[in-house]
Amino acid sequence: MSDQSARPEGAFVLMLMQATFWVSAGISAFPFALAGEVFMFVLGLASLVLASAACLLAVGLVRRWRWSRRWVIALEAICLAGSVLLLVVPIGANRGPVSLMVNIALPLGVIVLLHGKRMRSVFTR
Repeated sequence: MSDQSARPEGAFVLMLMQATFWVSAGISAFPFALAGEVFMFVLGLASLVLASAACLLAVGLVRRWRWSRRWVIALEAICLAGSVLLLVVPIGANRGPVSLMVNIALPLGVIVLLHGKRMRSVFTR
């Protein structure tokens, strides 16, 4: 019965959404690199690498790879901690509803979907 859970597939969709946001952030950094901000090229490339890693982890969730669940939870916890830090530190970060949904609710949703003993048993074979 626990093998029939759709929670990994829900986390897969959320991970693909997050990877799409990272791809758009990476692509949008490249025009600044053309304008002379060389460091933006590195940040754009890092965003694209992170997006491809997220896609690989998302595929691992659907295929029930044991290591993918742990890595996804760790990645989302880091993203959530960084987003909370951006909200707490007054540096002018965007605090609108879209920012809260993408930076707080999406990683939290993935963590909630994959956390627990039931999900641990789904990913063990």
